[in-house]
Amino acid sequence: MAGVTRKSWITPQDYLAAERVAEVRHEYLDGEVFAMVGASRRHATIVGNLFVALRQVARGCQAYANDVKVRVEAANAFYYPDLVATCAGGDDTPYVVKDPVLVVEVLSDSTEAIDRREKRTNYQKVPSLREIVLVSQNERLVEVYRRDGGRWSADMVCDGPVMLAALDLTIPLEAMYED
Repeated sequence: MAGVTRKSWITPQDYLAAERVAEVRHEYLDGEVFAMVGASRRHATIVGNLFVALRQVARGCQAYANDVKVRVEAANAFYYPDLVATCAGGDDTPYVVKDPVLVVEVLSDSTEAIDRREKRTNYQKVPSLREIVLVSQNERLVEVYRRDGGRWSADMVCDGPVMLAALDLTIPLEAMYED
């Protein structure tokens, strides 16, 4: 049929196999693959500051920055959060974090809408996840979405400390943005 393009879907297994050798990182959503964009220096600084803080307190847990995927089974998705922490023992999957307790996304102009809507909504479907943190690059603003029982609540922090209960961490807002 002329003028018709058939879209081909990729399986999660094929995605994971291709991603191991890919030069560019990709996220996966229900059979579709999306290339990731590079990060700004400001973005990298914020991620670095948070990673150092997480690693210092993550006793019995592991924190990873940038290159480890989180699987959202309920959405048939794999995402690369800027930071992820897990406290699940026996996780022998080298490229995918099972049972994350904390996910952090540093918002970029090009990804903010996706991070806020699609990713946050899908992350909330991960049963083990206790907190989702969205960090603005453009202003001192941190949004902490916290699961309490079966409900999610949100704290907006623009001054003072940021409490991350999943790892029993309190970090000064200034430390997150420090150059």
